[in-house]
Parts: sequence; C-alpha cells; structure tokens
Amino acid sequence: MSWTRRYDGPEPQRVNKWLAQAGVCSRREAEALIADGLVSIDGERIADAGRKILPGQTLVLAEAATAQLEQALTAVVHKPPGIVSAHPKPGQVEAARLLTAANLVGEGSAPPEDASLPPLGRLDLDSRGLLLLSQDGVLAKALIGPDSEVEKEYRVRVSGELTERKVALLRHGLRLDGKPLKRARVDVKGEGRLRFVLTEGRNRQIRRMCEQVELRVVDLFRVRIGDLRLGDLPEGRWRALTAEERADLLQPSGTRR
Repeated sequence: MSWTRRYDGPEPQRVNKWLAQAGVCSRREAEALIADGLVSIDGERIADAGRKILPGQTLVLAEAATAQLEQALTAVVHKPPGIVSAHPKPGQVEAARLLTAANLVGEGSAPPEDASLPPLGRLDLDSRGLLLLSQDGVLAKALIGPDSEVEKEYRVRVSGELTERKVALLRHGLRLDGKPLKRARVDVKGEGRLRFVLTEGRNRQIRRMCEQVELRVVDLFRVRIGDLRLGDLPEGRWRALTAEERADLLQPSGTRR
C-alpha cells in the first residue's frame, strides 16, 4: 500500500528531511527511494534528492517504496563475550557473523554475508547480552540518536568495596570526556551485583563510571532496550525483530511508522 501525506509546514522543506522528521524513513533511505523513482509530489515523480516540498503539496511513496522500508531487517542478538559489535580488528569476530541460518531462532532468513547491519548501541568485546543489528534508519535515530530517551538495562557484577557513597555517585554526579552524565538508575541487587538503567550510551560508559569510583566490572550483561527484553534467546543466537516490537521501541520517541 502506498503512503500519502499532505505537507502543512509553514516553509518549504527538503523531502528527505521531512520524511525523516515524520518517522517514515531516514534521510539516506529517502534519497535512495527518490533515486529509484518511488517518490512523487502532486503526481509528479521527483528525481532530485535536494527537492523541497511546498506547503499544501501532497507527497506519495509508491507501494514498492513502503514494501522496501518494511523489509528492513533488525536482528535481535544474544551477543556472547569475545564478539565485537562492529569494526573488528584482525583476529576478532564481528557480531554480524552470528546472523546465519543455523543460529536463527523462529521465522525468517539470514541476511546476505555482505549486508550492512550496524549495531544500534554497541556492547564492547567483554560484554554480553541484548544487541540490535539493523538496516532501519528510523529505529536507529530513535534508539541511539542524540535526543533518544530510550532506556537500556544492564546487570553488572563488580569487584571492590561497594559503598552508599559510590552508588550515589554512579546515580548522579560523574563526568565522562569532560561532560556530565545524565542521571542513571542504579540499584544494589546483592553482594557485588548492580542493576543499571541508562538513557545514554557513551563509549564503555558503565565500565568507566565504575572505574571512577574504584570498582572493576567483572561481568556486564544487557537485558533490555526500551520494552524489548532479551528473554530466553540462547547465547550466540538471533531472531528477527517483529513489527509490534519495532512499534513499541519507536513509541517513546514519538516516531511511529
């Protein structure tokens, strides 16, 4: 089914920017659809990626365009330790290599070996748990964009003396790379065990936070992104994200396709 919408903005706007803001697709995806001749304005097929839509004009995405967007794969992966999320160094294994037919749980098919599936929030080499690999530009913006408020939950084991003051600092008051961290939810779940809930994803954030309060992370396990939980997906296996799960992940950002 084709997608149709009237543009009611006050000023002309680039088509790719408007489609991204409307949560239809990313700017890059919009440019690809234009190049394929699948976008029209007031019945005229457009070919210029820089084309602007005017107030009162109606944009239509052809049925082939909407089908193409809906087929974008998002893989839900249970990443083991020792696997890198992306950009492996020599001798390292990238998480995308786990996306084989043999490792698939449930319906679907494995992507081609040369498919581009970047991570939507990385897990470092020694960390494990829920990892999303996706071709979906809208979902990427919702989960890892600068304005994202989607929660990520981790179970963390640490070594070192765990005091109330240290936990208070982990919750609020630390800085990384010269910038203050957003407030985090940190709960003590037992001896040397913590539960972190973050709404940002700085490089190796939890490990570096713990180092600042003289704690060492022994194990880091991501169990949830938004409402999506890892559940009982076996380590090293993957499944396809469902349309309902995608909609739930997009809902907190106000972006729903």
